[in-house]
Amino acid sequence: MLVRIGKKRTLVIPKKIAKELGISENTLMKLDVEGDKIIMTPLMDAVWLSIHGEKFCRITLKELEEGSVAEQKKRIEGAH
Repeated sequence: MLVRIGKKRTLVIPKKIAKELGISENTLMKLDVEGDKIIMTPLMDAVWLSIHGEKFCRITLKELEEGSVAEQKKRIEGAH
């Protein structure tokens, strides 16, 4: 797919590609240069990743709550 660089070096990402990659307005993009190529990688926020990202472990709500309570106790004990 061909695109044209506009004023102030702006690049419009075609709707089809943006939709496929989950890119929308205000998506933060990482740019890298590899030789004579520009590599653009969308940086998704934590909410997007929790819904759409690759799952690599499972945790139950009970385990999450227990971890949260333990962390809070450590912080409270450390403050005294």
